[in-house]
Amino acid sequence: MKMTESETIVKVWFEGDRIFILSSEGKEYSRPLEAFPLLKEASENERNDVSIVLHGTALRWKHLDEDIHISSFYQTEEPNEFNEVAAIFRQFPQLNVSEVARSMGINKSLLSKYIYGIKKPSPKRMMQIKEVLHVLGQRLVAV
Repeated sequence: MKMTESETIVKVWFEGDRIFILSSEGKEYSRPLEAFPLLKEASENERNDVSIVLHGTALRWKHLDEDIHISSFYQTEEPNEFNEVAAIFRQFPQLNVSEVARSMGINKSLLSKYIYGIKKPSPKRMMQIKEVLHVLGQRLVAV
């Protein structure tokens, strides 16, 4: 299903690990929370503190500093836990996603999307992830 340009958000809710919206045309759309890592990590109260903004074209979580445009709901990527980045982070659960992302100079949400398999890193980005982890490993060996 694809939204029309005049379609707006009239309702938002969560069920399980998904976010749902109801559009002005009576259509329901949903996305996995993995597509929005800040929401996935947020408490139920934080998730429910949402406003419909920009004339119904976006959602805003002021306290989380998260915005989602209506167009995000017609993307179809679903989580894929069987990817190389996820395998690395499963093998080393002590890795801090925020710190690895900071070391790479990227946003934690982007690295989380790689881990969840919502986005696939380019070969260059994959090499960058590995290089940051190799540097960390070298620093640990030096202890």
